[in-house]
Amino acid sequence: MSASHIAILADRGVVSVAGEDARGFLDNLITNDMDRLDAVPAIHAGLLTPQGKILFEMFVVRHGEGYLLETARATAADLVKRLAIYRLRAKVALNDISATRTVVATWGGPLPDLPLAIVYPDPRAGGLGHRAVMPSELAGKVTAEDEGATAYDRHRIALGVPEPGRDYVIGDAFPHEAGFDRLAGVSFTKGCFVGQEVVARMQHKTVVRKRIVRLEATAPLVQGSEVVVGEAVIGRIGSVDGTQGLAMVRLDRALEARTKGLALTAGGIPVAVDAEALESYAAADRARAVSGA
Repeated sequence: MSASHIAILADRGVVSVAGEDARGFLDNLITNDMDRLDAVPAIHAGLLTPQGKILFEMFVVRHGEGYLLETARATAADLVKRLAIYRLRAKVALNDISATRTVVATWGGPLPDLPLAIVYPDPRAGGLGHRAVMPSELAGKVTAEDEGATAYDRHRIALGVPEPGRDYVIGDAFPHEAGFDRLAGVSFTKGCFVGQEVVARMQHKTVVRKRIVRLEATAPLVQGSEVVVGEAVIGRIGSVDGTQGLAMVRLDRALEARTKGLALTAGGIPVAVDAEALESYAAADRARAVSGA
């Protein structure tokens, strides 16, 4: 049996949402369905602008009579402020508890000993492993075994899973562009949530032409490099691991380049877009053309 990998995710924080109205309060706001927590330990979700762009990304897990939102540490306090705008008369208590919690990722083997941790499988993709929220004062053993965020990034890049701030710009990306529809981050059957009309329209009325996809290169990639066809910029590199990386790419332009035999490059390095992503886009485009939508 292979050994577990462990990484402390120092850039992740935790917000507590407690109170008798906590469940309904969150369900009216976030992209995913809180009812899913009756069947699974955790859900992945976003809080959007009214225009449908991602403001905050989070994992939601049960905690006593309330919930914990594992989110970006740098914006945890801002998330509390944003949620407070919607609180009105709802009986909920909102607190940024990042200073007393440590977030850990573990994968590739049996679950390690994580004292008093709330452990949950990462719901975004099979193989990602587990995440955990634990008291910071008990994180000493994890610190001793910590392989670092670089090891975790290598793992998620190989699985094509993006992270906010690295692979998409908060406040400037739609859930579909960030893969929420394919990584169990949005429900299309629940009631309304902030930005729901835009998300529903993208799901049912359009073909999403820009997405985060895996790239393969012939030399090490550089984060932030533009993906170009000739002189035309069609994307930008996000997370990188040597010759592999993730990039937000115009799939229609990438497919056109492949059809015409044109080279894609990033920082002068030849790159290839994940073939499965291109085929998925092409199939969706054909289906939309047939339906006349």
